[in-house]
Amino acid sequence: MFNIEEELKKIPHRPGVYLMHEGDLILYVGKARDLHNRVRQYFPTPKGRSPWIYQMVERIEYFEYIVTDTEMEALILENNLIKKHKPPYNTLLKDDKQYPYLKVTMQEAYPRVIKTRKISRDKARYFGPYTNVGAVNQTLELMEKLWPLKTCNRNLPKDIGKERPCLNYYIGKCCGPCTGKVTPEEYRQLVDQALTLLSGRHNEVINNLKAKMLDASSKLEFEKAARYRDQIESVQFLSQSQKIENAGSDQDRDVIGIAQKGEGEKNSDSALVQVFFMRGGKLIGREHFMMESAGSVDPGVIIGYFIQQFYGGTAFIPKEIDVQKLPPDADLLEEFLSSKLGSKVQISKPVRGDRAKLVGLAVSNAQIQMKQFGERLEAEEKRTKGAMQQLADLLGFDEYPLNRIEAYDISNTFGSLSVGSMVVFEDGKPKNSDYRKFRIKTVVGSDDYASMREVLTRRFTHALTEIRQMAKEGKDPSFGSFTKLPDLVLMDGGRGQVNIAEDVLSQVGLDIPVAGMVKDDRHNTRGLYYHNKEIDFGKNRAAFLLITRIQDEAHRFAITYHRSLRAKEQVRSMLESIPNIGPARRKALLTAFASIDAIKKAELADLEAVDGMNKRSAESVYNFFRQEKALDAEGVAGAEDEGAAADADRG
Repeated sequence: MFNIEEELKKIPHRPGVYLMHEGDLILYVGKARDLHNRVRQYFPTPKGRSPWIYQMVERIEYFEYIVTDTEMEALILENNLIKKHKPPYNTLLKDDKQYPYLKVTMQEAYPRVIKTRKISRDKARYFGPYTNVGAVNQTLELMEKLWPLKTCNRNLPKDIGKERPCLNYYIGKCCGPCTGKVTPEEYRQLVDQALTLLSGRHNEVINNLKAKMLDASSKLEFEKAARYRDQIESVQFLSQSQKIENAGSDQDRDVIGIAQKGEGEKNSDSALVQVFFMRGGKLIGREHFMMESAGSVDPGVIIGYFIQQFYGGTAFIPKEIDVQKLPPDADLLEEFLSSKLGSKVQISKPVRGDRAKLVGLAVSNAQIQMKQFGERLEAEEKRTKGAMQQLADLLGFDEYPLNRIEAYDISNTFGSLSVGSMVVFEDGKPKNSDYRKFRIKTVVGSDDYASMREVLTRRFTHALTEIRQMAKEGKDPSFGSFTKLPDLVLMDGGRGQVNIAEDVLSQVGLDIPVAGMVKDDRHNTRGLYYHNKEIDFGKNRAAFLLITRIQDEAHRFAITYHRSLRAKEQVRSMLESIPNIGPARRKALLTAFASIDAIKKAELADLEAVDGMNKRSAESVYNFFRQEKALDAEGVAGAEDEGAAADADRG
């Protein structure tokens, strides 16, 4: 038996991390400069503390602690443990987004510009974050037009001349450093120009392009001048999408403001953090994040938790962070971030000037977003949890919980390539990670009843086998791939499909309610078949829309899987007919051209440029599709000749 009073006496006066437990559940993780003094503050619960602390302390059954050498080590360990265990009483960063960056691999002799979501200390240069993926792709596309840099992984200059250039070289999207015709110095000039654009110095790029356009025009090279004009317009469009903020510094800086719900308000346990991303004096984007267990927590503490969790991952760390209120351990957080960045990071609370106004703007935006979030949350709850409650009432689930629904559908083409789908909705929302697809193995032809029997038997037999195996090994069944069972099974059909499902569940020894999603003559959801009768939705509009969404999703998932199998079969059968083209070359062709139509239209040189292809294999592909086209043309001409002859006979 864990005696809290006795264990409190044993805690050393050392820095470290403490964990509060309720059984196997970790309720809270905290750090302390002095573990002995900090942990003792929870017992008994001091007056004046927030309600969530009272609630947490009542649940604590025992605690443990980990001693560290420094407070910095405790901060890092606390961050890792919070991310791993996600304790319910910690203020958690709910929206753990990983934003895209543009990475210039400056450590390479011939640098590349690539998209990444991970920041590494590898001597590369990173630009971002981009809150809009479209902006990343737009920038890459523009740079591809302006500066034909390499995109492949070839090790240059080591691999220069060892292989023929890739397709990008032949279509003008790469200058071809692998050919040895481009010196590192010439290539670096292209990279430097690309860095000018990425650094936000758009005017320099535009002026350079204007000079080239005028030069081409003076030489009567009007097509080249028109290309430069189009490139100038593209750069101008990109520069206009970024708002200039004169905030007193060209340093990379993030601006953080928060908004909290008042006590008694809906979702009062949350706070919203608004971040403005400033890069080189420009506001390149903004984003908001929800923080759980933060409704009654001091704003400075929330900001501290946010900084620790957001920048403790792979997020880009700016040199300046302006905040609405300084965290209690701002000095420690600065030390933590500085060690990660490799240079000084400053956390400040501006009190006047443009920077203070920008913080105020972040706070105002956070308050607006929080209000909108509350309204969206209320509407979303009606659409999801409210719909589940309506459905439970409709089916008479008085004491039976309805949290998880599984829906099943079958798809095939005249009995070939039959597949089954299982989609999962929890609390009225799709849970994509639990979706499963089944390729029918034992049924020949178009027999939806037999196919559904196979799918359900495999699903629930697998579940029971996995549950028994995990129990035998002492593992938590909730981590299994099939172990979580539904509260309701929905079938895409009426009495016949429901009877099949009930029969399978009876055979495996499970008691789970089953309903059928009935459609009208127009193939739209009409009602539910449950307990041998059809139930009309009546005024339960939310439940009706939920069932419609589930039915559409089950059908979409099944037919998407079926089409993918059918497409693979068609592509494989066509490419398998070409001599000199084996599995490796088929894969290489599809990787390079993405579709059969693109391979059909490819020229001989393009085919030969694909990795693994040579002149002989390229000619095989080229001739195969040209002969097929000729045969098709002959067939059409023959049909026309036959028609003309028939007309002459009738005449």
